[in-house]
Amino acid sequence: MSSSRSSSTSNGGGPCEFALQVVKGRWFTVFASFLIMAGAGATYLFGVYSKDIKSTLGYDQTTLNMLGFFKDLGANVGVLSGLIGEVTPTWFVLLLGSGLNFVGYFMIYLAVTEKIAKPKVWQMCLYICVGANSQNFVNTGALVTCVKNFPESRGVMLGLLKGFTGLSGAIFTQLYLAIYPNDSKSLILLIGWLPAALSVVFVYTIRPMQVVRQKNEIRVFYHFLYISISLALFIMAMSLIQRKVAFSQAAYAGTATVVCLFMFIPLGVAIREELVLWNLKKKTVDPPTEIAVEKPSEIQEAKDDLDPESSSSAVQDQNKKSTSCCGDICNKPTRGEDYTILQALLSTDMIILFIATFCGLGSSLTAIDNLGQIGEALGYPTKTISTFVSLVSIWNYFGRVFSGFVSETLMGKWKVPRTLMMTIMLVLSSISYLSIAFPFRGSVYVASVVIGVSFGAQLTLLFTIISELFGLKYYATLFNCGQLASPLGSYILNVKVTGMLYDREALKQLAKKGLTRASVKELTCLGSQCYRLSFSILAGITFFGALVSLILVVRTREFYKGDIYKKYREPA
Repeated sequence: MSSSRSSSTSNGGGPCEFALQVVKGRWFTVFASFLIMAGAGATYLFGVYSKDIKSTLGYDQTTLNMLGFFKDLGANVGVLSGLIGEVTPTWFVLLLGSGLNFVGYFMIYLAVTEKIAKPKVWQMCLYICVGANSQNFVNTGALVTCVKNFPESRGVMLGLLKGFTGLSGAIFTQLYLAIYPNDSKSLILLIGWLPAALSVVFVYTIRPMQVVRQKNEIRVFYHFLYISISLALFIMAMSLIQRKVAFSQAAYAGTATVVCLFMFIPLGVAIREELVLWNLKKKTVDPPTEIAVEKPSEIQEAKDDLDPESSSSAVQDQNKKSTSCCGDICNKPTRGEDYTILQALLSTDMIILFIATFCGLGSSLTAIDNLGQIGEALGYPTKTISTFVSLVSIWNYFGRVFSGFVSETLMGKWKVPRTLMMTIMLVLSSISYLSIAFPFRGSVYVASVVIGVSFGAQLTLLFTIISELFGLKYYATLFNCGQLASPLGSYILNVKVTGMLYDREALKQLAKKGLTRASVKELTCLGSQCYRLSFSILAGITFFGALVSLILVVRTREFYKGDIYKKYREPA
């Protein structure tokens, strides 16, 4: 019944061994995930290069919005990547996403630069859907792995990872201005090869690891937060300055270099943390003492002898826990336990989340996809329109990061349900749409900021809430299923509402000039009336989503008052 274990550690070790420890460590996995997630936000740049697609291929706004819908469809239908992630290693998921990213966007680049024959509309929809779908493989590979490696810090982890994704649009804007100055067609090429290359380089460093809670874990995450905030503020400042001042090619290159340096500062934090562990290993440990340890099997045998009925019930509980991912649909566990896929999908909580996501994210995607045309309709110059896209990307980052950190703090200190923050974000979002429907001086700047914050916050909160309510066992599939409402909302609100109403206004303007649709290559609407009705509808739908989400706040109030991370916490 007794056993002794040797606790001696080596006192040596060269730089190569330390470098190997860094690359194999948990913090290097986090750093690599930051880089990969920073390359996974190409979908948010659609507003920059959509005008090139529209003018080169001769699309009207409805067709362009159809293309935007397939982009959103690919970016949000991640059930396939989730199921693949359940049965294959992380490196395979990342490599598959890398291939999809390159193929999809490279074909779009060839079409826009007219290096291939003009594709049919369905082919362009397929290309952008394939390219955007790579984002789900990155989420499944990097994001899910990091959440499982740091389950107690999932709110801040999700906030940081999704924050870098939200910031990627602004990062790519700075890079393309340095590499391909003012050539938005080449931006499509950049978002085709760079994210694919990042996944290939770091593919083997991202993997599940044993969960170990470090005392200073939250402090390290705050260091990552400060670095990312500094990066976001720098990019925002550069975006505003570049709108006022004409930058030379060397100046753009300098800005891009600083951005790249900021991206690699988290590596220094990872090395610092591994150095602490390295020094602990090198310390001489006292001689081992002999400790008597009862084997679990002997403890269980003693319990079974005293209480045979408890043994039988334990076996039944174990059988319940070993059900398949789709089994035992009606017998749902309590909130926070590991739901099966079907249990989660058929639960009332998931249905409420689905409706709120349809209204909230569907409207946000519609606004972001039309930002370029909104700026054009209101008479803003091209450079200013690019600033709107950068502002959405930067404040998208702030929404993602702070919703994770702030909701975690509110929940930990005052037991405020995380679901309440989602309701607040939906209300703010509906107000921002009214500022586009009824524009005033500078209203698009304000709307860009609020839309970015609310959109980013909704994504982080959705992914975190799903992990907390339904457990982490099938999280790779469940969080991908949870965002399915987003492309559905985007299709109805973007294509069937916003696009059609825009084209109707544009045709009215042509009729006043005595022209027909066939007489112009590109259908363009100018004036505040172009988006008035459609964005008034978006505001109403989003407010309805806020009211629906209040139901979930009431349902989960007691759950969030408890210690929801208790089962992940190691015994003292």
